[in-house]
Amino acid sequence: KTLETALTTATKHRSKPIQEAICDRGYRGKKKVNDIIISLPDTKRKKDTKYQIALKRKKFKRRAAIEPIIGHLKSDYRLSRNYLKGFTGDEINLLLAASAWNLKKWMNDFLGLVFILKTLLVYYTLLQLKTNQKLNFPDLALALFSIVK
Repeated sequence: KTLETALTTATKHRSKPIQEAICDRGYRGKKKVNDIIISLPDTKRKKDTKYQIALKRKKFKRRAAIEPIIGHLKSDYRLSRNYLKGFTGDEINLLLAASAWNLKKWMNDFLGLVFILKTLLVYYTLLQLKTNQKLNFPDLALALFSIVK
């Protein structure tokens, strides 16, 4: 029931129709919903070629990469229990958790960029010094690198 409604709403909001849905091993239901094939991970067969095996592994690894994110959202961003009322409360809770997750990712990317820019500034100032100035300030490199930290 849930997968069928999710796939129909997702298909409405896309320009290209969904051809395949990838589920985990816990899914028990139809193999085809509204002309959408439902793929489940299973053991490899003898008749599968190396290409088919690699294709299946790549497809299901992508699905497995989402699971840790959902786990972090549940534990770190209070998605394990919802304190808001009704379906609208569920939507609000999910949107707030996803927004917090994205904001944290953006902040980490920004801090990484700031670190790289500070490091480049240190190298630039060291390159601009003349050799006799470098001899007068032997601890200048240490002082500049302490700025980066």
